[in-house]
Amino acid sequence: MALKAVCVLKGAGDVTGTVYFAQESVSDPVKLSGQISGLAPGEHGFHVHAFGDNTNGCISAGPHFNPHNKNHAGPSDAERHVGDLGNVTAGADTIANIEITDNMLTLTGPLSIIGRTMVIHEKVDDLGKGGNDESLKTGNAGARLACGVIGIAQ
Repeated sequence: MALKAVCVLKGAGDVTGTVYFAQESVSDPVKLSGQISGLAPGEHGFHVHAFGDNTNGCISAGPHFNPHNKNHAGPSDAERHVGDLGNVTAGADTIANIEITDNMLTLTGPLSIIGRTMVIHEKVDDLGKGGNDESLKTGNAGARLACGVIGIAQ
């Protein structure tokens, strides 16, 4: 039975979007699709953060979802945070179209991302290769432009 989730991203500025998640079965990867608008052209860090708490804006979502206590890295790296999804790229039209397939995310079980927060960041994620401590935590992706809690979809 396929599992589905959705996240509506909202921020203080014009950045908004919707991300859809689908997982055919427990052993299958999670497929993300959707669109984020209002972004500066270029790459922006895109992560699942630990908490589904947006009471103090995106900052209360906590750090990247990292249940295995790994260093930050890119989505194709074996050693990474579960929430590390790399970057999405906005075109000159300020829109980033999302088509990501990820083998580490899951919509079921104790490591489910449902109830956690998606965040789109101001800057490019250096994928843990920035040569400093912050790179190994956040990828130096900068401010949190918009966020939303991942919820169960129909």
